[in-house]
Amino acid sequence: MKKKVLLMGASGSGKTSMRSLIFSNNPASLTSRLGATIDVEQNHVRFLGDLILNLWDCGGQDAFMDSYLSIQQATIFQHVGVMIYVFEVETRNMEKDLEYYKACLAALKRYSSNAAVFLLVHKMDLARGPKAETLARKSKELKEASGDAEVTVFGTSIYDESLYNAWSRIVHILIPNASVLSRHLAKLAAACSATEVVLFERTTFLVIATSTLPPSPSAASTDASASSSKANGQPTAAAGGEDGTESDADPHRMVPTRYERTSELIKAFKYSCARVREEFLALEMELPDFTAVLDELTRNTYVLIIVHDPTVETAALRMNIHLARPKFEELQGDSLLA
Repeated sequence: MKKKVLLMGASGSGKTSMRSLIFSNNPASLTSRLGATIDVEQNHVRFLGDLILNLWDCGGQDAFMDSYLSIQQATIFQHVGVMIYVFEVETRNMEKDLEYYKACLAALKRYSSNAAVFLLVHKMDLARGPKAETLARKSKELKEASGDAEVTVFGTSIYDESLYNAWSRIVHILIPNASVLSRHLAKLAAACSATEVVLFERTTFLVIATSTLPPSPSAASTDASASSSKANGQPTAAAGGEDGTESDADPHRMVPTRYERTSELIKAFKYSCARVREEFLALEMELPDFTAVLDELTRNTYVLIIVHDPTVETAALRMNIHLARPKFEELQGDSLLA
């Protein structure tokens, strides 16, 4: 089953760098070596077993954009599942970028009216003002430019977990019956007395499903922005109530960006293993506050189990993962065939 994903935006906005980071397992430090995309680069990325992302990385030079919107319009915009449009946060050509974006949105509506649209305000690490305020201002501007089209905006950077947050949310909508996987993850969590269970795609380590409901897109992007602001020394309010105190709904005070940060850290660890010609297989951590086991669940996925109960042994968690494998192989097949 193929899903066509358009990756569009102005030249130099960072499209190819993010694709390299997410799908080619390259670290952010190597993205400066990448050249500009010429015309359209098509990549067939086997994301989850038989689910293939047909990723069209479209060069953003003016001549190419004009071609996409004229003689290539039907070819580019037909049968699209998702369009991702990337805007550089501190671009000097926002007016022209918006003009091209509106034209692409109109073409998408004509040829693939049911396609989802995600807008990435990229290179947030270069934002000159407070990141949360900058993202809020950009989001408002982009939503106004989108008219009545339903769009989701994320602030991203290749230097933190925000990029994984955005791409996890994007690929999640391409997986049929992902909610079924979440319900069975909740059952696995109950069997393990676990606080949370998270399912990752094997190659990209993007989040497929969790045992708890994910935050809304706006909340997720706000959390990512707040995390970036904190990392840059800017004060942010804690998640939760209006007075800055965290909600009692989460007694373990788990960080909202924990999924994306885990993706980022595991990808970095896998890259370090590859450099010394070792293969990443599994991970166990027994810490004073919690226990974590990350292991293969199916041939295409890894599962992370977080337990705060100190009486639960890692051997029991591994046994439950082993027993759950056949069911999740079955569920994954059903999900992709749906």
